[in-house]
Amino acid sequence: TSVVKRFWADETGLPAADRGLAYGDGLFETIRAEGSSAPWLDYHLARLVRDAARLGIEVRQDELLAASREALERYGSPGKVWVLKLILTRGAGGRGYRPGGGMEPNLLVSCSDAPPMPDSAGVVVEFSSVPLTVNPLLAGIKSLNRLEQVMAARELSGDCFEVLMADAAGHIVEGTRTNLFVLTDEGWITPPGNSVAVAGVMRQLVIERLQQAGEPFQEAPITREQLQPEVCRGLYLTNSVLGVVRVRNLAGQDLPAERCLATICRLSTTLE
Repeated sequence: TSVVKRFWADETGLPAADRGLAYGDGLFETIRAEGSSAPWLDYHLARLVRDAARLGIEVRQDELLAASREALERYGSPGKVWVLKLILTRGAGGRGYRPGGGMEPNLLVSCSDAPPMPDSAGVVVEFSSVPLTVNPLLAGIKSLNRLEQVMAARELSGDCFEVLMADAAGHIVEGTRTNLFVLTDEGWITPPGNSVAVAGVMRQLVIERLQQAGEPFQEAPITREQLQPEVCRGLYLTNSVLGVVRVRNLAGQDLPAERCLATICRLSTTLE
């Protein structure tokens, strides 16, 4: 039976010997909260438990739910839109990289203001020069190891909302903080789950909604050619805090928007 040690970020930080600080040995979730509720909390916690198990970190979803509910009451207030962040680490201990036995996970809970919503008319996006390497063992996991995304995010400037990262084969995989969906003449495409660094909660929700709506959809590699204006019928970025974001200009070229993904998915108005 796992026992998680909870820490409030506004009271104290993680112990100096925490493996998350030393080695990035852990995971995190950023959860959109509205007042004292979080619309997609169950999705986030299920992913956190599932991916923690992949890393050999034992944690129960009911423990995380209890901590999340306490945080929602602690930080939430009527009309407030904010972000609840959960950082789960393997705990403190072990010699070097090798974890010690009988370790108890640590959970750091914090809140922050929600970022401003992007322009509903669409955003400007560029290609990143930073390559994205996805270890198959860690594919999709929102681990604390995000240095490639940090380096790519340093390229953001001006009105550029996001940069898209490619893998060694040249396939466009995701943004620094977003997954992507492309509309072509054959239907919707998103990169396969085993190729992305982070399989986002909003990505999962959009896939579910596309399937429910009977929209043609597949998971397949995406090339730069498929993102050219003469081929691409729409490019959308997804993020669980911001929802579905239309890309109106990619690398200096205007993109069409034949069908709005947020409308097809019928997401809550606060996330469109």
